Amino acid sequence: MIPEPPPKVITRLRDGRIHAYVVGPDVYGTLEPAVVFQPRDGEEVVASVVRRDLERVVYTTLNGVVCLTRAGDLVWASDFAPHSDVRRGHRPGCALSPDGRAVWVYRPDAMAGRGDWDQWVVHDADTGAVVARRELETVGHGAFHHVHPVDGSIYLDIGEGQDGSVILRGTVGADGEPEFVTYPWQDRCLIDLAPSGSQFMTVDHEQADVTFHHHPDGEVLFTLPVEAFGYDPEESFVEWSGGYLTEDTAIVTLGGESQDEEEWFRHHLVDVRTGTLGGEFTVEAGNPYELVPLGDGSWLTSGPDGAPVRWSSAPRPTSPHERRQP
Repeated sequence: MIPEPPPKVITRLRDGRIHAYVVGPDVYGTLEPAVVFQPRDGEEVVASVVRRDLERVVYTTLNGVVCLTRAGDLVWASDFAPHSDVRRGHRPGCALSPDGRAVWVYRPDAMAGRGDWDQWVVHDADTGAVVARRELETVGHGAFHHVHPVDGSIYLDIGEGQDGSVILRGTVGADGEPEFVTYPWQDRCLIDLAPSGSQFMTVDHEQADVTFHHHPDGEVLFTLPVEAFGYDPEESFVEWSGGYLTEDTAIVTLGGESQDEEEWFRHHLVDVRTGTLGGEFTVEAGNPYELVPLGDGSWLTSGPDGAPVRWSSAPRPTSPHERRQP
């Protein structure tokens, strides 16, 4: 049996401030921020993550990574040197280890003009000291971190534009030293990890198929091309979105363009135990990337003001203390 995971803490940047939301077991509808963090004056936030106890935030800017307390006091900061005046094309990212002791920072230094390659740097979460540094043979625009729900390893999916996508995994060895593994593909984009962490989902960089892999070795479990969903591969494609709705069910999004040159997208369910299709999944979303499956049968979309809205298809008991589903 999969152990009950702790409540998720997600962040949204709204009006220049970092809003942190706790996705608890009985919280549905439009979510209210549990805490709002104010970045330092003049800093433009690129990515952010908030500790589970809501007492600290870590965020990246184009030129550094910063850790603040809930009260806005500086815990530590680390500048990316030399300073880059490049405004577009590079987006540093960050993630916290599940125990909150390490901050993993992706630095797209090549696009920022800081060197030939990117870096993946691990900081001590309390002091900001560099624990490990890995020079990557990538020239990425940005990257997404995915934290494994059980073993605490960190997946990193680096987007290199037309050159493809590189997937790495960072772990902490028995001796406490970080170790890094690069998967042998440059044509797959990491979409999501299963709730148990037993597998993960990727989409072909050219958007021809979706593939499910065993964790941690990346062994292919099964692949579904566009035509498996009943679409013409010359006119349709798999979106770089979707993810695990539950441990056994994933959402795969297909897209294309109508004869009137209007873009369309549709979500489909896949039984990841058997590799079989489970029908279309209807959800109100403005674009294919707005839908964020949470792995517990619920998912997020965005409200008119940008606040996350949590939905569930399963009937739930109501009480005076429970929010009504939208």
